[in-house]
Amino acid sequence: MKNKTYTVAGLMSGTSLDGLDIAVCRFEQQDGRWTYKILAAETLDYSEDFKIKLNQAMRLTGEELIALDRQFGTFQGNETAAFLKKKNLSADLVSAHGHTIFHNPSKGYTLQIGSGASLYAACQLPVVTDLRSVDVAFGGQGAPLVPLGDELLFAEYTGCLNLGGIANVSFIHHEKNIAYDICAINIVLNALALKTGKSYDDGGSMARSGKLIPELLEQLEKLAYYKLPFPKSLGREWVDEVVLPLIHAFDAHEIKDLLHTYVIHCAKQIGAALSVIPIKDSQSKVLITGGGAFNTFFLEQLRQYTNPAIELVVPDKETVQYKEAIIFGFLGLLRMLNLTNAKSTVTGASKDSIGGAVYGSISGFCAE
Repeated sequence: MKNKTYTVAGLMSGTSLDGLDIAVCRFEQQDGRWTYKILAAETLDYSEDFKIKLNQAMRLTGEELIALDRQFGTFQGNETAAFLKKKNLSADLVSAHGHTIFHNPSKGYTLQIGSGASLYAACQLPVVTDLRSVDVAFGGQGAPLVPLGDELLFAEYTGCLNLGGIANVSFIHHEKNIAYDICAINIVLNALALKTGKSYDDGGSMARSGKLIPELLEQLEKLAYYKLPFPKSLGREWVDEVVLPLIHAFDAHEIKDLLHTYVIHCAKQIGAALSVIPIKDSQSKVLITGGGAFNTFFLEQLRQYTNPAIELVVPDKETVQYKEAIIFGFLGLLRMLNLTNAKSTVTGASKDSIGGAVYGSISGFCAE
């Protein structure tokens, strides 16, 4: 097979509202195996006004949401073009995850805003967006999609754990991709930290200083989602309707105690999820990425609740911070090459699929 190289700008906007991640990567296929190299990566902070709009988007009217969709698409396109110019780079493709507003696959829909047409018009490069909808149309969860990238780009690890707004895990079991959302993590921790005037709990220092609230922990552990079989996925709606009201019932307690208790809860749930990862040669390695990988107190607690035969590996800072942007860039590339980018064994769909809406020219992309 002839070697092929593509340069892709992957864009990711997570539910924790940390900002827009841009990762420009060179992907190469050699003898059927994919490799990647980060050429440049950066997180662009949202203005406070923009952050408020994204956070409240679920409550907008239809017309207001359409306007925000176009505005966010233009923002992504302008920022991508400016970033490529600043770094003196060119790209074959822009692949954008968008920002999730609604995710309810049980009712057959998911919505990630960031108009592909507006993005394309602003950057004038081929664009792939809306990567989840096809899988949902085939009866899948539309999430997580990252495991296919984990399998093809991070095969040296037994499993991969992402600690973003929502924690999810992926691994291979009996030659099948297994992956699912475990629990909400940073989306809740950041909401609690915001009450103290901070956008996040740096290193988990506030949580470390707090005390356990046994009654809250007990109620969190009983949440029905944790008893559901996978494949399963979570959206912001579940956090707003189930988790935050439960925590607010304990508002008489100090924020540091709420943070401490929620960290313990997440460590227990994630540790339990990791327990089903196969152990190879007496030890397995799990790659940890996402903003939660910088929460040292959480990682200490996670190790307490994880099988000691599983080595938890936190890689270099760029991989930690931009792995999802890297993989969504890769999934967009697979779309352009007409290759599967959503696995039914992961999402529960009726079939594997090739998802994503394309804007702009597809010339120069072909699978062999």
